[in-house]
Amino acid sequence: MKHLQISLIILTTLLLTACSGYNRVVKSDDYAKKFEFANELYAKKQYLRSVTLYEQIYQRMPKSGEGELAYYRIGKAYFEEKDFTMGGYYLTSFTQRFPFSPKAADAQFSAAICAVNNSPDYTNDQNDTEVAINALQTFINTYPTSELVDSCNRIMDQMRLKLELKDFESVRLYAKTENFRAAVVSAQSFLDNYPLSKFKEEAVYLLVKNSYLLTINSIENKKMERIEQTIERYRTFVTEFPNSKFKNELTQINDKMNKELQNFNSGK
Repeated sequence: MKHLQISLIILTTLLLTACSGYNRVVKSDDYAKKFEFANELYAKKQYLRSVTLYEQIYQRMPKSGEGELAYYRIGKAYFEEKDFTMGGYYLTSFTQRFPFSPKAADAQFSAAICAVNNSPDYTNDQNDTEVAINALQTFINTYPTSELVDSCNRIMDQMRLKLELKDFESVRLYAKTENFRAAVVSAQSFLDNYPLSKFKEEAVYLLVKNSYLLTINSIENKKMERIEQTIERYRTFVTEFPNSKFKNELTQINDKMNKELQNFNSGK
């Protein structure tokens, strides 16, 4: 027990001494010492402690090599601490302030990865996902020969899948809540935006089904046009998915629409 108490006293003394030394450097006017100490802290992965010193260095000498490295490491420090909002801000700003720096490419890529990490689950608002895609595309456009381009493309595919899932869930939700008009519009928009989607079969199914439901709930002067649209949408469906599990259900809908069309044409 006595040895434990002694060890705790020694540890506390070392910590207080370290903190005291850190505070002295922070308050000093010796910027060479600040820069040296900041680099030591950064190397030891004490990122947030290094940020305070790097900020002082950049403010003092923003156009110097030390200032450039300090600003870059502020962004990377936040990145390593997984503060992707602050990291993204500083790394993006670095590429604007030091566009010709040897570290500009890494800063721009890291800023894009910050945006990717800020992208939420597909069920939430996807504005940050759009930001991430744009950031990755900007990196590709700026550094088309970079070895990181393939990684950017793979990540962009993942981000686009979130947008696709978000849009498809909107189609499903409108259909589930019997908002037939919105379901038709959102399904058509989804198909226009994602023509190769793995959800295409279900999206076309929901388009035909909700087109039918919208038709039978329409006022008389709009029924004729909507009957014809539903029949045309059904034809598109069976052409693309002749063996679909939805075919029998939609064929029954098509038969009803054709019967309605015959009644209109015969004046009944």
